[in-house]
Amino acid sequence: MTAGGPIDCDVHPGVASLNAILPYLDPMWQDMAERRGMEELNSISYPSNSPLTVRADWRGANNRGACDPATLARHCLEPFGTSTAILNCLYGVQLFYSEDLGRAFARAVNDWIRAEWLDKDDRLRASIVLPVQNVDFAVEEIERLAGDKRFVSVLLLISGDVTPGRRSQWPIYQAAVRHGLPVTFHAGSNYRSPPSAIGWTSFYNEDYINQATAFQTGLTSLIAEGAFTKIPDLKVVFLESGFTWLPGYLWRLTKFWRGTRQELPWVTEPPAHYVRENVRFSLQPFDAPPDAAEVERFMNLVESEELLLFSTDYPHWQFDGTAAMPACLSPGLVRKITRDNPLATYARLPQLA
Repeated sequence: MTAGGPIDCDVHPGVASLNAILPYLDPMWQDMAERRGMEELNSISYPSNSPLTVRADWRGANNRGACDPATLARHCLEPFGTSTAILNCLYGVQLFYSEDLGRAFARAVNDWIRAEWLDKDDRLRASIVLPVQNVDFAVEEIERLAGDKRFVSVLLLISGDVTPGRRSQWPIYQAAVRHGLPVTFHAGSNYRSPPSAIGWTSFYNEDYINQATAFQTGLTSLIAEGAFTKIPDLKVVFLESGFTWLPGYLWRLTKFWRGTRQELPWVTEPPAHYVRENVRFSLQPFDAPPDAAEVERFMNLVESEELLLFSTDYPHWQFDGTAAMPACLSPGLVRKITRDNPLATYARLPQLA
């Protein structure tokens, strides 16, 4: 699509089974997994039988997408001419109530990614999966892996036990900034609370649609709590959030910020300023009409061409064939989305891509 090949910012490696992760657990936790009869930890945000979870021609015998680098290359890297792909593993380490189990499995997943994926294909980079059950453990995992420059961001789910802007979460963000790592929030939840602000839903369709409002709530939290003011170098990437909700959302947030800013003295700039400076959004799912004029109008409303990052969201099914990049985008905007914006967002990529 562009000279140098696109940088795909959201690719999901498949975990064939728990047996793939077990060798990377300490013996104590291997025994614990066996005694507890653990079988699967794949993200329940993406039910295996849902058509959105894995596109039909990418679905393997185990009902999942690629579980090894060679298959991933055949499905996702080669068809798009991808030069670099960032792996965001959605294995369910966030589901544990036990802080210690969460820590053990996050470490194992990261070591599995390093040995079974990064070591086997030079085009691959990855986000550090964090044990969100304990902030100290999350910081420890960042410090443990930061020396491996192939890890280019840290990975969290947008819905958790607390809103992401809370000050209790700031040590994670500060550790990420120290090592030049953006903080990535992906659609998903540990399902301690309903995925809807008004209660539990009945259908996967409802859950999936409500992810966009979860991102809006998360973004409001990050701005209102002052995370971007206190940590000005913090880069946040929203994956699978959609983005066409931004203009109306920012208008409303700005309007009420002006009227209630007395209680938020640390929010010194209009909300749109922090979005343009600190937040980026993945292209897929592309939730704009396939019309060049409408896309241009959106860009004019947000006053930035730096917000969007190319993604296929492999193996989730958001488009047909290889049409991850909508045909209505101008060549200049395609270049920014596929190369310039990712290189500017992920500080470690220019050293490696």
